[in-house]
Amino acid sequence: MRKFTMALAALGLAAVGLAAPATAAHAAPAAPAGVGCDNAWPGSDGYVRAWDGYDCSGTYLGGTQGDDSNWADGSGPFTGSDNDRASSVMNSGYYGGEDVVAFYRHAGYAGGYNCLKRGELYVDNLSLNTYTTGYSMNNSISSHQWVFTSGCSRFMS
Repeated sequence: MRKFTMALAALGLAAVGLAAPATAAHAAPAAPAGVGCDNAWPGSDGYVRAWDGYDCSGTYLGGTQGDDSNWADGSGPFTGSDNDRASSVMNSGYYGGEDVVAFYRHAGYAGGYNCLKRGELYVDNLSLNTYTTGYSMNNSISSHQWVFTSGCSRFMS
């Protein structure tokens, strides 16, 4: 009987040891930013953000409180390989003033645009939106700037 009790105790300890990592995994923090737009939403912090995957997933391309006239160059918040890669974007800017982000197909704020209002929060699938020129926005953003609502005639949804 003693061998059976010891074997049962060892089996119980082994089961507890296996359960501990699973319990620790459940205690991990919520999904990190960049895993679903709802989970990535930081609240109003004055930033525009972009990801290369749909629903604010994949590689986080960057974020800024300023403008960037060329996502392909080596300066500014978006650089080099960020150009023509965005598949989802977010506007967590502050309300009032220039609180709309205009995204452009080409560097230098050219090639058609589409705007994201502050109240829209994010666009989780840019392939459903086009520039004023009719070209798909997915994987084609090359510049952005903060503008007043009156500076836009086309808005993403």
